[in-house]
Order: sequence, then C-alpha cells, then structure tokens
Amino acid sequence: MGNFRNINTLKPEGIENKKAYLVGAGIASLSAAAYLIMDGHMDGKNITILEETNVSGGAMDGCGNAKDGYIIRGGREMEEHYECCWDLYSKIPSLDNPNRTVLDEFRELNTLDPNESTCRLIHNCGEKADSSSLGLSDIHIKQLTMLFLATEENLGATTVEEYFDPSFFETNMWYFWRSMFAFETWHSVAEMKRYMERFIHLLPGMNRFKGIMFAKYNQYDSMILPLKSWLLSKNVVFALNTQVKDLEIDIDGDKKTVTAIHLTYNGKDKLIHTSENDLVFVTNGSMTENSTLGNMHKAPVLNRDLGGCWRLWNNIAKKHPSFGRPKVFCSDIDKSNWESFTITCTDSKIADILKNLTGRDPYSGKTATGGIITIKDSSWLLSITCNRQPHFVDQPRNVLVLWAYGLFTDKIGDFVKKRMCDCTGEELVTELLYHLGMKDEIPEILKTVNVIPCMMPYITSQFMPRTKGDRPDVVPNGSTNLAFLGQFAEVPGDCVFTVEYSIRSAMMAVYTLLNLDKNVPEIYPSKYDIRVIASAAKTLYSGRPLPAESIIHKLLKDTSLDGLI
Repeated sequence: MGNFRNINTLKPEGIENKKAYLVGAGIASLSAAAYLIMDGHMDGKNITILEETNVSGGAMDGCGNAKDGYIIRGGREMEEHYECCWDLYSKIPSLDNPNRTVLDEFRELNTLDPNESTCRLIHNCGEKADSSSLGLSDIHIKQLTMLFLATEENLGATTVEEYFDPSFFETNMWYFWRSMFAFETWHSVAEMKRYMERFIHLLPGMNRFKGIMFAKYNQYDSMILPLKSWLLSKNVVFALNTQVKDLEIDIDGDKKTVTAIHLTYNGKDKLIHTSENDLVFVTNGSMTENSTLGNMHKAPVLNRDLGGCWRLWNNIAKKHPSFGRPKVFCSDIDKSNWESFTITCTDSKIADILKNLTGRDPYSGKTATGGIITIKDSSWLLSITCNRQPHFVDQPRNVLVLWAYGLFTDKIGDFVKKRMCDCTGEELVTELLYHLGMKDEIPEILKTVNVIPCMMPYITSQFMPRTKGDRPDVVPNGSTNLAFLGQFAEVPGDCVFTVEYSIRSAMMAVYTLLNLDKNVPEIYPSKYDIRVIASAAKTLYSGRPLPAESIIHKLLKDTSLDGLI
C-alpha cells in the first residue's frame, strides 16, 4: 500500500447500527477491534470481545513476579517489514508517554540498540560452535532453489523430511532454521517455502539474528497492554471467562450469515442473536490452547483433551467445507507440542555464564544474547535466550528473566536421564546448566533460580502439512458477516507463527466485511528484488563463487548493474 492509498476512510453507511462480536482476545481480535474503530468508524461500545480465559493477549503473554517466578510461554521476533503490525502500532499511544506511539518507542529502541547475536550455537558443554556460515553443499542449495521456485499446489502436503536430502539436517542452516522458527522435519515444506520467500532479505544475517528486533519488555507489557488500554478508552467491551461453543449459520446457496452465537458465561448457557447487519470475527484454532504449567518440583501435564477453541472450530467446520478442516492441525499433538520454561534468576551465576558466552553484561539494559543460543548436541534440542533486562516492568535490578525451550519433549536428556516432558523445573534447568558447562556448580545455582515449565500441545500445529482449503479464507466466499482471524485463517503469501500474520488477517477481515475503499499493505516483496536474491545466493554459497559468476561479472562490467554480484 503506497502513500497514495494510505487514506482516511469514509464512514460506512449505517455503521452506527452495527454490532461486532470477536471470539478470542488474542492479538488478531484486538487488532480487528482497533481497525473497526480507526478505519471502520465503529463506536467502541458496539464492539464486544468474547474470551474464554480471564486474561487478554492469547499467545502474547507475560506475568508473574520475582518472588513466585515470572512466566512467558514464548517470545516474538519482529522485523522492519511487518507492514500491518507497524501500521497498527503507529496509531497506538505509548503507555509511558501518550504523546508518542508504540512504534515510535520500538523503533528508537532498536535503532539505538540494534540486535546481533555473538553466540548462536554451542556444543560440548558450553563450547562455542562455528556458526559463521550456513554450511550448505551444492545439493542443498539446489533443493532450496527449487523450493523457492516451486508452487504450493505442487508441493501439496509434502513434509520437510520428504523434500530434503538427509544430509541437509546436519547443516548449520537447519539448526538455525528449526530453532529460530520451531520447525520439525515432519512439518509442511510449503510453510518453509513461505518463510524463505517472506524473509529472504534477512538470510545474510540469519546466523547472527541481524535485522531481528525485540520489544523493550515482554510481549504482553510492550504490545498487548497498550493496545488493550487504547481499546478500553474507546469503550470496547471485554467479556472474559466467556466460552463461545458454536455459531448458528444460515446457508442459502453461496450466501452464509451468522444468526446466533452460543456461549457459556459463569457456567450458564447464553445466546446472542445476530443478523446480516452485525459482524462476527472468530479466531479459529489456538497455538496455546490447553497449555499447562509445572513448577520446580512438578512437571507440567500434557493435556490431550481437545480445547474449547478447537471444539468451536470443529463445530463451525461441520456446517460448510469453506470453513476449513481443523483436524488437519489439531489431531496429532505428539507432532505439534513442545515445552518452554521461564527461569527467574536472583543474584545468580547464570549472569556470569551469559556474559562469558556473549561478551555482554545481561544487566546492562541492552541486547543480551541477541536471540536464542541453541545447543546443537542437546537431545532435547534446547535453546535459551536472555532479552533486554528488565523483561518485566516491576522486575528488581538483581533479577534476570530467561526463557528456554526444547523441541523434542519425548527424548531422554543427556544428563538428566528422563524425557523432557516428565521433568520438573529443577530437572529442566539442571539439564540446561550441564550443557552450558556448569555441571559442578549446579547445586549452588539451583538455590538462585525459580523455574516454571509450560507444556503446549498445539504450539506448532500451524506448521502441520496442509493443502488448499484446510485453512478457511479470512472471509469465506459468500459470507455476509463472518470472518476468520489468526494463525489458522488463510493469508496468501504471509507466514504463520508471526504477529504480522494475525494483524494482517484482522485488517483483511475488517476491510472486506465493511467494504472499505482502502487496501491492506502489500507483503514486503523482497523475493522479487534482484539485489536481495543476489545477496541471498551469495550467503547460500558461503563465500564460494556462484555458478557462472565470472561470466556475469563480465556482462555487468561498466553497466549500471556493476557490483550486483
């Protein structure tokens, strides 16, 4: 969306008579509510957000205290070209200074303190591993090139392990990729293709997290809280502890209209009648549904029940094929779960470990690890990160908050001889400290930490192999008042497991249902930029000459493209 299309929309006729109901209070619903107000000119009091839990924010969470321990289930890696995300946050006031926006402060922070990792991989109990290149051979580069050129239709439900030569999974690139994005070998290679295309401009800095940006605090305090505060100031209604169970949908040929919302509030069934004049937005599916917590002496339980969010989508999907196929994503939690754990450190030697590995003081308030540090020879494939501290607004100066996760929850540990999913917080951090080279100091360090583990059954369900139609369109064909939001709605060309994807789905939903004369910002088209492609190709070859490079140099010599390669 160029500036010529970045307009102030006209007020839709009859908007004052419409009501909007948004199912789920994650970033997608909050964003949709914001765009209903900003571009749809809807009065906030006519917008109701229905959330089954007692807190807003969905997967973008963060809570706790220094005494009982902080908890973050995951983190968000951002980048400059999150066009929809930054459009939204350029209009949301900062909580610290209402005269500035969240984007103003985010950009200033990341300009003054740009992110770069100085320790991306370790092995052999705390020894830095070589991460200077992607470590690809010609066969890997050929396969990656063909993947870049392939169509999603031709790839179908092919998995990553079905596509690549087995030797690819021993390369640095795969260690970088799978730990950064939480990809497994059984996940969709079509989703991997989307990531390659969407973020190809970041490939040269992949081994150092160059170009990746982080918020000042955890994602809840930095992004959810200011957005929710703004919505509340506009009188948006938040109905927490409210579980939506089903929708009544009138289907007449291609025309589809939600006529009622079935929900439970405080144990009592209720019904909201809707008409074609109202709007209903549903976050279908959830990455963090049925998350369970443990503690220092208790492992979290893997909840195998189908969560309420998934049951809702199942109920909706039965009504028409255009509403998607949720079972593709939620029917095999052994392939979609992993476990994270938050470490609250008080006057702990862990600070010294991080300083030795990164050359940075984690108490400095600036970039610490610069992203995750991945342990290559960990049976659980552990990764750990320490973002800018303090990570919480109320965090004491002598406290650090670290986050770690493992992809292989069913594997036996290398030091703690138990499956990761069976381990307590104490056992999880013990295994981590062993891999950090602190085996002899484990008893002393354990006295200075509080660890809260979190098991998430569906955390990578959005990566499960899928084909066209498994995810419903944001606004299904013929829908008069229903839109789907979030990671399990189809947003062509963009990448799931990102904040940008959720916010883009929200913009698409609002602009389409209200028929606004305004375009959603274009996905950053770096895959069409010959400069970006040339730089990416050089990165893949890790300094080796490109095929026909000398010929290209001769052809371009003394032209306007001289120096491109």
